[in-house]
Amino acid sequence: MPGNSPRPGRRTSNKKGATKGSGGQRRKGLEGKGPTPPAEQRFGHPKQRAAQARARRQSGRQAQQRGRQGRPGGASTEIVVGRNPVVEALRAGVPATTLYVQQFADADDRVTEAVKLAMERGGVNLLEAPKPELDRITGYLNHQGLALQVPPYEYAHPDDLVADAHDAGRQPLIVALDGVTDPRNLGAVVRSAAAFGGHGVVVPERRAAGMTAGAWKASAGTAARTPVARATNLTRALQAYQKAGLMVVGLAADGDTDLADLDVLADPVVIVVGSEGRGLSRLVAEACDLRVRIPMPGGAESLNAGVAAGIVLYEAARRRA
Repeated sequence: MPGNSPRPGRRTSNKKGATKGSGGQRRKGLEGKGPTPPAEQRFGHPKQRAAQARARRQSGRQAQQRGRQGRPGGASTEIVVGRNPVVEALRAGVPATTLYVQQFADADDRVTEAVKLAMERGGVNLLEAPKPELDRITGYLNHQGLALQVPPYEYAHPDDLVADAHDAGRQPLIVALDGVTDPRNLGAVVRSAAAFGGHGVVVPERRAAGMTAGAWKASAGTAARTPVARATNLTRALQAYQKAGLMVVGLAADGDTDLADLDVLADPVVIVVGSEGRGLSRLVAEACDLRVRIPMPGGAESLNAGVAAGIVLYEAARRRA
């Protein structure tokens, strides 16, 4: 008979309602789930995937920046990415340790030339890497299947430049850069120093360009024979040069002395070049023995740091000849 079944838990009635142990789930089902989350937080939404991709790229850039900064003094490896930049770096003789080539990448003339240049140079490892690994190495930049690892630059000490000049039996001729942040300007100064008999270039450790692949290219290979020194404090480095008997000459648009009247260029001298925008910083300007201006009858307000250094270095070489 209905209701007299001996089987426990068997339903013996057509009546509907909450069953034992439901815990009020039906009431909870009537409660709202709150506001709809933004599209960036919804699983599988295109905007969420785009946000995750941006986060990965940003993390890669930060990792690459930390790698470039490296240990104290800024010495660390650098990664040149992209087919054109890699080929140009190899053509310019930029030091390199490893050339990464993406597996199964579509090869063109640039890839072929990069591999050929690396093999001809010797000392450059050739590694084939899958795309995910190359993405990680380059910080998720657009590498186009090619990446070149550049080793840390070995900076000299500022005192070494004076010692090298004395060892060669010559009067020291040194260029110091104050606040020059463009690596191409640094490379141009190194190239001018090599052309006109300079004994080296001094750069500050902070807030200044270092010897990156861009600086190497701009130097047209002369960085291999013209030392670049890094000073922890440029003002103190200039004061040390003064104690060693060198005159410190700063370039300034409002300088008191005209370049044509500067007689100390044949003597031991340090030429200090400031940035194109703000010129010499206050402390560096105060440390200079003389402030000289370059005549510009054409009316230009300032010169590129590389151009200004080249003009004064030429004048120094002319007087020393």
